[in-house]
Amino acid sequence: MSLSRRSIENLLDLVGIEIGAMQVLDRDDARELANLEACRRELIGMRSTVKKSKAVRFEAKQPEAVPATP
Repeated sequence: MSLSRRSIENLLDLVGIEIGAMQVLDRDDARELANLEACRRELIGMRSTVKKSKAVRFEAKQPEAVPATP
């Protein structure tokens, strides 16, 4: 099963928030931080391999310009 680019971005955000909120007080916390950083590196690697065609599907469309009426 593969993840969409949007899912990978959401997971990266969540991992980043968790890393930012962590306070390393003991070995278990340091181990958890190392695991989260490894997870982030893996997600970044996955993000770079997701095809552009899948990413385009989730991009917001720009509103079309409406011509000015005289």
